[in-house]
Amino acid sequence: MDQTTLNIIVVGLSFVLYFGIAIWAKAGSTAEFYAAGRGVNPVINGMATAADWMSAASFISMAGLIAFVGYNNSTFLMGWTGGYVLMAMLLAPYLRKFGKYTVPEFVGDRFYSPTARVVAVIALITMSVTYVIGQMAGAGVAFSRFLEVDNTTGLLIASGVVFVYAVLGGMKGITYTQVAQYCVLIIAYTIPAIFISLQLTGKFLPQMGLFSEHAASGQYLLVTLDGLLNDLGFNQYTTGSSPWLMALFTLSLMIGTAGLPHVIIRFFTVPKVSDARWSAGWALVFIALLYLTAPAVGAMARLNIMTTMWPQGVQGEAVAVDDLPDWFRTWSTTGLLAVEDKNGDGKIQYYNDKSEAMTALAAERGWQGNELVTFNRDILVLANPEIAGLPGWVIALIAAGGIAAALSTAAGLLLAISSAVSHDLIKSTINPNISEKGELLAARVSMAVAIVVATYLGLNPPGFAAQVVALAFGLAAASLFPTLMMGIFSKRINSAGATAGMLAGLISTTLYLFLYLGWFFIPGTNMLTADQYLFGIPPTHFGPIGALLNFAVAYLVSSMTAEPPQEIQDLVESVRIPRGAGTAVNH
Repeated sequence: MDQTTLNIIVVGLSFVLYFGIAIWAKAGSTAEFYAAGRGVNPVINGMATAADWMSAASFISMAGLIAFVGYNNSTFLMGWTGGYVLMAMLLAPYLRKFGKYTVPEFVGDRFYSPTARVVAVIALITMSVTYVIGQMAGAGVAFSRFLEVDNTTGLLIASGVVFVYAVLGGMKGITYTQVAQYCVLIIAYTIPAIFISLQLTGKFLPQMGLFSEHAASGQYLLVTLDGLLNDLGFNQYTTGSSPWLMALFTLSLMIGTAGLPHVIIRFFTVPKVSDARWSAGWALVFIALLYLTAPAVGAMARLNIMTTMWPQGVQGEAVAVDDLPDWFRTWSTTGLLAVEDKNGDGKIQYYNDKSEAMTALAAERGWQGNELVTFNRDILVLANPEIAGLPGWVIALIAAGGIAAALSTAAGLLLAISSAVSHDLIKSTINPNISEKGELLAARVSMAVAIVVATYLGLNPPGFAAQVVALAFGLAAASLFPTLMMGIFSKRINSAGATAGMLAGLISTTLYLFLYLGWFFIPGTNMLTADQYLFGIPPTHFGPIGALLNFAVAYLVSSMTAEPPQEIQDLVESVRIPRGAGTAVNH
């Protein structure tokens, strides 16, 4: 059986599983569509939350970013996992005790303001749409390679699959589908990692292999990798850069994680407040299985790429175009991997032309620059089994896992958007008298529209999947996280302060992103270059600055205006007090 047929069979079987679950768990009411009837077991919810969380950025892109940058990108691991601790301790149980369906609903009721609720909806949609771009782009990458279709067709297939099980099942269908997707993606991620660790180090566990001797060189694996990169003029894999920027980016990812509405609403699905904490704990356990493996995957994949493409020793060497490995030829058909013989010598060179030693060598040999001109980092994990020469069934499994990761998070984000539009705009603002049947229809139509928009934007993403996701985290960190924190822990913040704070955080961060990326992500329309960053802060790191503005403006405006009504202060007190932790107010 050829590889393409095997890929189609494995991926197709996973789709049949998702569709079957969606039909079995079809939502018949708004309570089931928004919160799965609040009857999800915390272990099941933890697994679904892990799948919701481990998106295309985690599965497809994170190891690629670690592989090509090294230690600096460990910030993704620290920030994303640390954010779950914040969420479990500071937000999840209190929001579950409040007993609502959506994050904007909490904001509107806590700050007794329809305006605050609408602003929260705008913040949620802005962040979620930015986030979902990365998921659709990741799905397109996976489909384009493994089903041998172009990127556009891959995106359309992914959209169709999400449409069926998300629109039909709502939160109830998505929850149980995500449990299946977690099982698929974690098996798909760890099995190739185990194979490759055994190949390179003889260690069964990739985490141990990362710090073990490289079988071919006799040196520690990371020492071998550092040596190769140093010889080529690149930064060493284990070398970091600015501690200030690393800390800022980690903080942005942490508070952005804690403010993600599509993850927060998962904690509305459990029966009790205490279950919300347990769900977060189990989610961390399930997430750790992948996140503790990612550094090994990134390092081993980078080493494999260099040694399989330049087996003669890498340093100062070139490989004939006709001798490029099969995996390179296969992936180059996607347009995500490319070489260019700039000097016409029939060979391909790989080096960093900024290195003094390599620049001198290039001049001596007549080289015209690094001829590996395109290596989309989103392909690294998906290409990893082929680079390592693993069996065809492992390649098919990684295809199913990558697609599952992208689809699971996309479904959660689309549900958050749909709920905000149907429940917080249509039901609460535009047409309060709408029937439950009408609201359920509005939710499904809203999700369908969101899928169309996400597909369109996914065709032209402004960066790699993990980069786009990092922008979404900055928006969540600057807008929703401070508002939720103040809503739970401060009785003094009033509606005017909360609204002004959200707008300050959201607008400042959005403007900073657009000035750099270009208006509506259109290339060539950016007005801010890297040397013009505010205090040297890149757009992906700006979330904490926006959050500080949010906090400052909210407290300033609240101090200048009337205190919240006494019943609101009493509400805050009742949500915060742990008494009755075994029960919760239902909507």
